[in-house]
Amino acid sequence: MAAASDRPDDSPAENRDRDTTTRRLREQSQLDFEIEFLAKVLDRDPFYTDALRVHANNLAAKGQYNRALALDRRLVRLQAERPIPWYNLACSYAMLGMAEPALSALQRALELGYSHLKHLTRDPDLKSLRNDPRFLRLLRHAAEA
Repeated sequence: MAAASDRPDDSPAENRDRDTTTRRLREQSQLDFEIEFLAKVLDRDPFYTDALRVHANNLAAKGQYNRALALDRRLVRLQAERPIPWYNLACSYAMLGMAEPALSALQRALELGYSHLKHLTRDPDLKSLRNDPRFLRLLRHAAEA
């Protein structure tokens, strides 16, 4: 089989574009690759909840909290009766310094059965809430339940 550059129908510009794309992919971090890939997946299927969840987590890992928040809001609309989307929404709000909506989302997650209290007390995303008396009340109430 002939090498890609030996094909008669490939122009030098097409080969250069293909080489640039391949190089860019090789140099791209896994996280950046996933962000780009999942954005395209969600363009095709905006209701793909697993992709929404991973994409939101990846965006948060890159510090893109506003974009992550928008996806977490979508997830909560799509999975309103599941505790994890509400917990993730609380984390997004907390990372943006929005205590009131973070606490409301966290309360909803607990009402729906979120039970990983040890994780909740150590999660760095919720650091901004730790000294808030409302957060401490939520923890106390969840531990009693």
